Amino acid sequence: MLQKFLILGGTGFVGRSVCEKLVERSGGAEGRLRVATRRFPHARHLQLLPTVEIACGDVHDDATLARMLRDTDAVINLAAILHGSEAEFERVHVRLPARLAAACNATGVRRLVHVSALGAAADAPSRYLRSKARGEEALKAAGLDLTILRPSVIFGERDRFLNFFASLQSIFLVMPLASAGARFQPVWVDDVASAIVRSLDDPTTIGMTIECCGPRVYTLEELVRAAGEWSGSRRPVLALPAVIGRLQALFMEMLPGTPLMSRDNIDSMRVANVASGKLAGLERLGIEPSPLEAIAPRYLGHVSGEKRLEAWRAQARRG
Repeated sequence: MLQKFLILGGTGFVGRSVCEKLVERSGGAEGRLRVATRRFPHARHLQLLPTVEIACGDVHDDATLARMLRDTDAVINLAAILHGSEAEFERVHVRLPARLAAACNATGVRRLVHVSALGAAADAPSRYLRSKARGEEALKAAGLDLTILRPSVIFGERDRFLNFFASLQSIFLVMPLASAGARFQPVWVDDVASAIVRSLDDPTTIGMTIECCGPRVYTLEELVRAAGEWSGSRRPVLALPAVIGRLQALFMEMLPGTPLMSRDNIDSMRVANVASGKLAGLERLGIEPSPLEAIAPRYLGHVSGEKRLEAWRAQARRG
């Protein structure tokens, strides 16, 4: 059984759940989880987990990446950004996977689980989705023992999605919403983490692309209304015309710090973020997807809007 892992992007929302699942898998007694990070404080919240080793360094540097891969059985790549220029998406979603593949081949590491995105395609309408598709192709060309997971929007206690919309409704009296009719099939972060771990343990998933989706499809407006209701701060939703929605996103891009929304996000929502029906799903891994209504009310109802927004910003800074 694979025991020694390198996790790229492991300090974020999904990474924390993956680390917890891997520790649970080993009983905390065996193995090693090496989590790559640019700066140690970004990984401080993982320190208490048994077998976790924090590896500080720039994964975009070939020598550093090779050092991190030493004495490793498998790699989990969660590294991603939601906002950025064409060059930034290329660097994180395309060149990093290509660099990782080359380093794996050079060091003899064969097994890799890569988390991409639902809707990734060469002709997708957004830079984000097109770059995700190019990253997948770079990894496929390397000849590794590769499994690709494509999740829909991921929800959970520390998510940047439902918490974001709940926070905004605690501040504003009306919720202006671009792309209100966009469709999503939200998936629980623990189900995605379980899918990653089970893929590692199941060699028959090598060469597969698996779609990670929840049991139900929602419009964005339905999700925003639910986030408001479950957090106790539901506001009227004002669906914006497409042109006004893009202007709103442009304004948010111009604000300092990590954008709350970008025009590229809106472009991504032009593609339904739902299972294609052409690829395997979580059921292939023996996972019954958890309903949003069974999970989200638990964590949205006990945190104030101000604290939620503060946590969202802190998570965005960590990446």
